[in-house]
Amino acid sequence: MALGFGGAWRLRLLLAQLRPGIRVPQAGSAAAFGTAVTAAKVTVNGVQLHYQRAGDGEHAVLLLPGMLGSGDSDFGPQLKNFNKELFTLVAWDPRGYGHSRPPERDFPVDFFERDARDAVDLMKTLQFKKVSLLGWSDGGITALVAAARYPSYIRKMVIWGANAYVTDEDARIYEGIRDVSKWSEKVRQPLEALYGYDYLAKTCDQWVDGILQFKRFPEGSICRQLLPLVQCPTLIVHGEKDPLVPRFHADFLHEHIKGSRLHLMPEGKHNLHLRFATEFNKLAEDFLR
Repeated sequence: MALGFGGAWRLRLLLAQLRPGIRVPQAGSAAAFGTAVTAAKVTVNGVQLHYQRAGDGEHAVLLLPGMLGSGDSDFGPQLKNFNKELFTLVAWDPRGYGHSRPPERDFPVDFFERDARDAVDLMKTLQFKKVSLLGWSDGGITALVAAARYPSYIRKMVIWGANAYVTDEDARIYEGIRDVSKWSEKVRQPLEALYGYDYLAKTCDQWVDGILQFKRFPEGSICRQLLPLVQCPTLIVHGEKDPLVPRFHADFLHEHIKGSRLHLMPEGKHNLHLRFATEFNKLAEDFLR
């Protein structure tokens, strides 16, 4: 697809947010993040889900990654630096992503609902009585669905880079990343090393189709009809310089999730929890306490 100046600019900004350096520590390894981070797999809903775990605090927190992400690629600073006495962190790889393969990733119309069910059932399998959620991008959408569908199980929720519906502007951004051969080698190579080129290209292409199918729904809804069902205290964080998710998405979530808080980070982009990890971690910890 030929990109004009504006499209190419958006594509460069978007690709800059993808996180290189995917590496998963083995179970029991402490070296990867400078603290005790274990990795394991467990069978949930007929698939083997990979997760990492750190800390032994009373407050369980599930970390939900974005598109093509994994716990390791998306949440290194949180696994390393969150208060391990207060919190137990679990960073998962949704089915078909990271090391939760097989199965291959697919995108039926209910894939966010499926991910939410898998996420909750994973934490129940790990015997957590109640959990809080930290959801980024697609993981933020999954967190919204989980909070709405399982209100008695979700304690608190922090989301950023998420949207409850798809607009024409969003669709243009998604189309800009469909062809991974146009990604820079620096961005593509780490993901290609994890997935292989064919799987990476196919999955990205299918993700674009998967997210665009919501455009057919009334008002482009992904989960906007579920927002009034969210009961847990919710913190919405938005980077004012996020090139992927316009401010109106954060405002909409804030308006439609009762009692939610909106925190703006003036210099934050889509990956604000990585670029400004110290600030984000303190913000999230203070909210979760």
